[in-house]
Amino acid sequence: MDKKLLDILACPVCKGPLVYNKENQELICKADRLAYPIRDDIPVMLEDEARQLSADEEI
Repeated sequence: MDKKLLDILACPVCKGPLVYNKENQELICKADRLAYPIRDDIPVMLEDEARQLSADEEI
């Protein structure tokens, strides 16, 4: 994930910062506990495509 792109991207729900999870190829919003997938090196920044993080998942 390109650092410059990560600095520009924000959560579409709360407009907060995102954290890159390299292992799962996801962008994580800590505030909303949502994980946005990255497919073919393209972040899918749609709320409907985001995965809700469970309470026991580490952020």
